[in-house]
Amino acid sequence: MTFSRRSVLRFASSVIPLQLLNKLAIAQSPSPNATIRDGFPSHPPELAREMVWVSHYDQKRVRELVDARPALARAAWDWGFGDWETALGAASHMGNRPIAEYLISKGARPSLFSATMLGQLDVVKAFIAAQPGVQRIRGPHSISLLAHARMGGAAARGVYELLQSLNDADQDDVPKPLSAEQTALLAGTYVFGVSTTEQVDVDADMKSYVKAYSHPPQLNWTRKGAMTRPLFHLGDHTFYPAGAPSVRIRFTEEANAVVMTVSDPELVLTARRKKA
Repeated sequence: MTFSRRSVLRFASSVIPLQLLNKLAIAQSPSPNATIRDGFPSHPPELAREMVWVSHYDQKRVRELVDARPALARAAWDWGFGDWETALGAASHMGNRPIAEYLISKGARPSLFSATMLGQLDVVKAFIAAQPGVQRIRGPHSISLLAHARMGGAAARGVYELLQSLNDADQDDVPKPLSAEQTALLAGTYVFGVSTTEQVDVDADMKSYVKAYSHPPQLNWTRKGAMTRPLFHLGDHTFYPAGAPSVRIRFTEEANAVVMTVSDPELVLTARRKKA
């Protein structure tokens, strides 16, 4: 025996009150509010992070993200210790002209750093005239303005020559030397809790920083599950992370152990190095 949908509904309405049927139908219908996340209406943080990350190198993915959510052209992300970077900032310090021009066409806000990489000489001159000394301001990850011009290649040659003539567009505090013995002493895994994410790895694999800095950082600082932060040595085993010159990361020897403290600017973290 078969039943049509109409006959089933007619039978159901004869034994179940109509008002109850309506309530049941509403309860079973998907609610548009069921998927509203706690952070709404802010964009999902994971999307902002991805947008800034792929803006360094992946034009195809950049276009996909901006096509889906146009406001992501203006996305920014803090990579750690207040090292904020925009999607346009990422493309600019990488010398990625196609991504930079695309982002600006979609509403990203041009900056001194994007103008420098793109070789916009009149814009850079106007910035310097309006705000003397602006050429000394650092970009994301403490990358200098002159380095942005260098990454701009031939199109930014005029800007590069202008900045070089100022003698301070790439001026930085040269990191203090760090010997192989000191590096070996400080490298390792530092623990500040019981969770696997409550650990920081310190190492000296610095190959990827040669192009970006006149004086490359000397150590990497990586919390488990987070982005690596390059460290610059100030002396006496005290460092600051790229993009955060006011932060201090200190290493001291205490009772046959190496202890790391992080101040931002107040004391935030104390961790001990695992024994090998």
